[in-house]
Amino acid sequence: MIKITFPDGSIREYAKGITAMEIAESISSRLAQDVLAVSVNGETWDLSRPISQDATIQLYKWEDAEGKHAFWHSSAHLLAEALQELYPGIKFGIGPAIETGFYYDVDPGEGITIKDADLSAIEKKIQELAAQKSPIRRESISQKDALKMFGERGETYKAELIGELADGTITTYTQGHFTDLCRGPHLPDTSYIKAVKLMSVAGAYWRGDEKRKQLTRIYGITFPKKKLLDEYLVLVEEAKKRDHRKLGKEMELFTFSQNVGQGLPLWLPKGTQLRLKLEDFLKRIQKEYGYQQVITPHIGNKMLYVTSGHYAKYGKDSFQPIHTPEEGEEFLLKPMNCPHHCEIYKAFPRSYKELPLRLAEFGTVYRYEQSGELHGLTRVRGFTQDDAHIFCSPDQVKEEFIKVMDIIHIIFRALNFTDYEAQISLRDPDNKDKYIGSEENWKNAENAIIEVCQEKGITAKIELGEAAFYGPKLDFMVRDALGRKWQLGTIQVDYNLPERFELEYVGADNQKHRPVMIHRAPFGSMERFVAVLIEHTAGKFPLWLVPDQAVILPISEKFNEYAAEIAKELQKRYIRAIVDDRNEKIGRKIRDNELKKIPYMLIIGEKEVENREISVRKQGEGDVGSMKITNFAEILNNEVEKQMNQFK
Repeated sequence: MIKITFPDGSIREYAKGITAMEIAESISSRLAQDVLAVSVNGETWDLSRPISQDATIQLYKWEDAEGKHAFWHSSAHLLAEALQELYPGIKFGIGPAIETGFYYDVDPGEGITIKDADLSAIEKKIQELAAQKSPIRRESISQKDALKMFGERGETYKAELIGELADGTITTYTQGHFTDLCRGPHLPDTSYIKAVKLMSVAGAYWRGDEKRKQLTRIYGITFPKKKLLDEYLVLVEEAKKRDHRKLGKEMELFTFSQNVGQGLPLWLPKGTQLRLKLEDFLKRIQKEYGYQQVITPHIGNKMLYVTSGHYAKYGKDSFQPIHTPEEGEEFLLKPMNCPHHCEIYKAFPRSYKELPLRLAEFGTVYRYEQSGELHGLTRVRGFTQDDAHIFCSPDQVKEEFIKVMDIIHIIFRALNFTDYEAQISLRDPDNKDKYIGSEENWKNAENAIIEVCQEKGITAKIELGEAAFYGPKLDFMVRDALGRKWQLGTIQVDYNLPERFELEYVGADNQKHRPVMIHRAPFGSMERFVAVLIEHTAGKFPLWLVPDQAVILPISEKFNEYAAEIAKELQKRYIRAIVDDRNEKIGRKIRDNELKKIPYMLIIGEKEVENREISVRKQGEGDVGSMKITNFAEILNNEVEKQMNQFK
């Protein structure tokens, strides 16, 4: 007999070799129908895998991320089986589950192209295979046998992956006539998959290397009920309407130019105003918390980044070095601001009395992202971080960390990000070579974050292998209005860069000590944050933030003079107002400005001029009525003040 411990602490005894599915059935038939995967001593397993020793388990259903992962991972294999039947000779790359669904990278073969028009036929084949209720079987296999199996099938991509795996760790999964190299976990059989939608076809270089073959990537999503698929497709349509690239163009916020370069955004006047309002907002908060603004160059000597470790980490993803006329002198576009801030700290001898020293900068950094990975403002090659680095003594770390958390919460409240969770990102314990620094430094940094979360009563999910290369971090994962998850806001504890840059301060004992460095970026990057904000709000920004709070629409040219007079009057009252004096019909002007999401439209006609009034129309509500300019200004400013008071 073995002892099985459940999440609530209860313990039951079962015969050795029992499966999680059998455990679920022993609890209730309903649970057995709903369960999709299981955690056994912290590792996610298939339900059919025998448990041979005492274990702590947790059963996962559709509502759990781990349950969805197993569901979509199995769906990726089902997609591959369908492709194998429809395209004989097709070769397979990788097919993982992702946050919303799954994809599979495939090589259809010379002269064969899989297009969007082919997806419906592939969907039909997937549904046909799912209905066969084929068991999904796991099998351990030696590296030699795996190479033989996949080699005989001409699976060159799989063979490459197998060659990098340690013998004794390789497993395959089989359903129907399809076998794939995979670690799992998977569903018990294919019948769980009731509804399927293949979303798109894209290109993807094998292993993300532009020098290697471009494969065909097919994205899809599946559900255990058709109703869930229907609801998801409604959200997809809403997401298209909210796409920040579409709204950014309509609202005249930003643009891109091939002449400037891919992934290098150009902020238009209205977008610049929006961004500057966000920056001013954070600067005011930072001033209250004792930050000092600094400015650093866009480039730095290559040796600066060699010292920091960023060259080893980002060298391949950076723009190529800039060579000067001086022999052997090389500069890089900076990939991070922190090395520059270390040098500012190092510019003077420091005393413990100066700590904590909080240096903040809206610093632009550059990464050479692959062209296929670029996406609007969310994935760019040049972006501005709302960066700050706090240099403090070890006993100040927790207090400073908590203060940064407070700043992030203020920002989330101000911008109506109410649904978020914390994630502690730690080292991968099985691959410590990816990180710099001593074991002691990492333990101190990781323990500091864990203890702060415990003291603040924050339930944080721990993710192994997601730490920065120089230190662990606390990330805030925000769900937007459509339920999509974004990483916004990060705090990192770093004992390593101060060591690499030999940073010091003189303590109260008159001895030299090493400071600890806290990296933080509440927005993350201005580009990505604005993109998420656009899609979260559908472009309807809070009144305090929106670039244009009101637009004045004269019905004809003869009212333009009064419209200009109103604009000046409103600007005196700190209201951002513009005039749309185009020679267009009023209906067209209203439609155009609705698209620009301007909160208030002030319509001017003969009656308004005579009465020295404005006719007010509010975004999403329609006509509010006529009123004096002073009354409107009071209404608008009171609304702004009410919004600002919410996050004081």
